[in-house]
Amino acid sequence: MPLAAIFDCEGSRASAEEKALFKDVDPWGFIVFARHCSSAEELRAHCDELRECVGREDAPILIDQEGGRVVRMKPPAFPEHPAPALFGDLHRLDPQKAVEASHLNGYLLGRLVSDCGVNVDCIPMIDVPQPDADPVVIGDRAYAKHPETIVKLARAAMDGLMEGGALPVIKHIPGHGRGLCDSHYELPCVGASKDDLVNTDFYTFRMLSDAPMGMTAHVVYEAYDKERCATLSPVVINEVIRGAIGFDGLLMSDDLKMKALGGPLDARARDSLAAGCDIALCCNFTMAEKREVLNGIGALESKAAARADAALAPLKAPERGDTSEAYKRLQELLKPVIS
Repeated sequence: MPLAAIFDCEGSRASAEEKALFKDVDPWGFIVFARHCSSAEELRAHCDELRECVGREDAPILIDQEGGRVVRMKPPAFPEHPAPALFGDLHRLDPQKAVEASHLNGYLLGRLVSDCGVNVDCIPMIDVPQPDADPVVIGDRAYAKHPETIVKLARAAMDGLMEGGALPVIKHIPGHGRGLCDSHYELPCVGASKDDLVNTDFYTFRMLSDAPMGMTAHVVYEAYDKERCATLSPVVINEVIRGAIGFDGLLMSDDLKMKALGGPLDARARDSLAAGCDIALCCNFTMAEKREVLNGIGALESKAAARADAALAPLKAPERGDTSEAYKRLQELLKPVIS
């Protein structure tokens, strides 16, 4: 069975040492960043090399291509996509057109990434932003302020993305919207009551719990576990994510190198998997760090393996026709909210 991990490459392409490691340990999947996306040709070649290393044509390759400020495939090599908040702005003017636009944008994102060999896009981000939350980590990455609107627009985006040939990942489960700091740098602690969390923060994830994959939040929810963030908390994963939310898809950690987490990398991986994550997401690890983290990661087994297979099952290749008319239609729909 594949290793319960997702890795990337330090350079623009896999080094000989990285290729040898990947062939040896067989990670379940990979993730790409801007350094791998200088052109469509380079990204496609990189994806082909990674899959050749593990000998699986459908090996998942992930990207964070949300639109707006969180993109890896950037202009001028690739077309620009709007930030999710624009669809919420349009929804206030015309809900029907907003849903159409979000679906179309999802489709075009799916086509954009899958045309280059990437088959998982880490969208939609369905965190519900709160007024006093950190404005950078969420901000215009959120579709809207109201959970019901987020669900409508995110559902449309997910459906469109899969039609475009890529699988979605709901994040950051069970909700990063109350975080007072950015978990890339600090550990957010949320003191909201269970009722507030269930009725607001968890609502979007519960309504989209049929998504094939989800990514955890490095956030402490004091009402459930005062010591451990969701990624490392059996209580949050079992009682909230698998229980109250009802998510039974493949659960991956957020990036284990983020500063919200402490301790050695292998311990972070071991603790996240022991808590109930299915996959350890290891981004921007050096070769030494990749080797270190292997001490905390085993092969996908039992329920995690079944979830991994089920997550990839809906993946279908789209027709590869021209998308220029679809981009024109998207611009037309968004015209009222684009300044």
